[in-house]
Order: sequence, then structure tokens, then C-alpha cells
Amino acid sequence: MKTEILTRTDRDIARAAAFLAAGALVAFGTETVYGVGADARNAEAVAKIFAAKGRPHFNPLICHYASADEAFAHVHANPAAERLADYFWPGPLTMVLPRRADCPVALLAGAGLESLAVRVPAHPVAAKLLAAVGGAIAAPSANRSGGVSPTSIVHVLAGLEGRIAAVIDSGMCRVGLESTVIDLTGPEPCLLRPGGVNLEALEAAIGSVRHPIGHERATANRTLRSPGLLVSHYAPNLPVRLNAIDVAPNEALLAFGRELPGAGLGFQLSASENLNEAAARLFEGLHWLDDHARGLLRIAVMPVPGYGLGLAINDRLARAAAPRGVSDQSETP
Repeated sequence: MKTEILTRTDRDIARAAAFLAAGALVAFGTETVYGVGADARNAEAVAKIFAAKGRPHFNPLICHYASADEAFAHVHANPAAERLADYFWPGPLTMVLPRRADCPVALLAGAGLESLAVRVPAHPVAAKLLAAVGGAIAAPSANRSGGVSPTSIVHVLAGLEGRIAAVIDSGMCRVGLESTVIDLTGPEPCLLRPGGVNLEALEAAIGSVRHPIGHERATANRTLRSPGLLVSHYAPNLPVRLNAIDVAPNEALLAFGRELPGAGLGFQLSASENLNEAAARLFEGLHWLDDHARGLLRIAVMPVPGYGLGLAINDRLARAAAPRGVSDQSETP
């Protein structure tokens, strides 16, 4: 099966919606990364996502909606959820909430849990597609599991060509980093995954938010409430060395700020040390170094500050550098 490349026109958006209605997979851009979507109500279609990506079934997917009202029709929204929706939707925030008894989303999409991860994306292509579909789209990131998340159509086709029916050319992703995931099912909000909305902004909206749970505990329990919680994740083919203060000629360099001398190849996240710019370029940089660093031994990564979006950047880099044997190899926008 050859993957069809669609444009952002109304005609092609309608064609993409028809593919989804027929149970096929379609990749599309969001403000975070590209997602590979299926009709969330169709369990067989959702299963195709796992097959296309080589993704374990125990890890839930995020369901995307055209509006907060549509999302909250499938889950029970508490006051904190409503407040966060007012602040950050449409946008790069996913909320995990108890699913309603009459929720039509396939259980496979939520990994059989009594909760569901929901978000309203801000990208105009995603918004038009969701409106055309008239329901939820379950969509992890549009790459083979364990690989670097895609921020362009080139990245999508490199990993999923022939495995999906179509991809909508949505341009480059503005944020370039997956959505923040917050669990609102318990007595206090818990940040499950840092991402496009930083912790400081969340706490400004709803007060104290508990720190992310440990990846190792989530792995052992196999009771993940969200995608993207296991350790070896977002991994390029080359090994990754973190917090590099020097670099060898046989290493590629992922730079932040003033570049270290001596690398065999380099990619700059942000010469001005701008965390927003670095977040948007992170996956592009890992893709580029992986594609061009032939003959080099590893990717050395310069230190990135651990505040604001730096928390999410370091989270992704730590997963990329983790031992490959502990990977659940799963992603989502």
C-alpha cells in the first residue's frame, strides 16, 4: 500500500476523514508533533495503529477532539479540568480524566483503563480534520515505536510509508514537543509528562501540581494512565551521551548555546539558549544527526537548563539515552 500525500484543502481534508471513517490510518500535523490517527470508536482501526508502529498494547493513546465540549462528553470533567480547558485548549495539554459509562471510545484506545487521555489540538489542519470526522481521533505520534517523534511530513514518510493510508502535509510543527499530560483522576493533580505547557503555567492556573511519577514504577506496574511514561523512548539509532562538556571527533553534537569545539558533526538547538526554540528543534535535530552522522559513534548532548520547557526537553533526552532493553517504545502527540 502506497501512502497518499494529501494537502490542506477542504477536498483533501474530506478525503482524509473518509479514510478514517473506513477504518484506515491517516497521519496529520498538530502544534506538537505529527500524529497517526484512527477513528477512536473503531477498535479494529485503533489496533492498526499498534501494528503500524509496533507499539505495545498496554500503553494508552490520547484521544483528540474538536472542542472541550466534545471531549468532556466522553469524560467526567472536574473544576480543575474545566479551568485548564479555559486556559490551555486548544493547545498542547492532555488531561487524564474518568471516562463516562456511555463513552464510545474503544477500550483498546485507553488500554482498558477507567480513565481516558483527552486533548483539543490547536493546529488548523487537526481542527479541520476533527470537525470533518465529527468524533474523537486516537493518535500517537506518527513514527515507528522507539524512534524520534516526527515534526514534518518527511519524518512521517521515513517511518510509516506504506503502513498508513494517507498523510496530510501540515507543515512543520510549531511547538515540536509532545503535549503535557496531567492526571486529574485523583485527589490532587499529578503531572505525568512534561511538555508544551510548562509546570509553572499549570500551577498558575490550578494551584499545586504533584511531580511526575517515577518511570520505573510505571514500568513495573504496567498501569500507565498516559502514553509516553516508560524510560527508553524517542531513541535515535545512535547512542546518546547527556550533559557533554567536551566532544570528540567521532561524536555528533547536539548543541545548546555556544557550541563545543571538535565534534564530527553538529546541530544547534538554540544558539541564543532560547528554550522555546530548542523545544521546537529537538526532534528535528535528533532526526538530522541520526541521518547524517554515518561513521560516528554517538550523539553528545550539551546541558539544557531544567526549568520551563527545559524540563520537557531533558525528559525526552533522558529517554533517548536510556538503555534500549527497558523501552516500551511508545509515543503520542
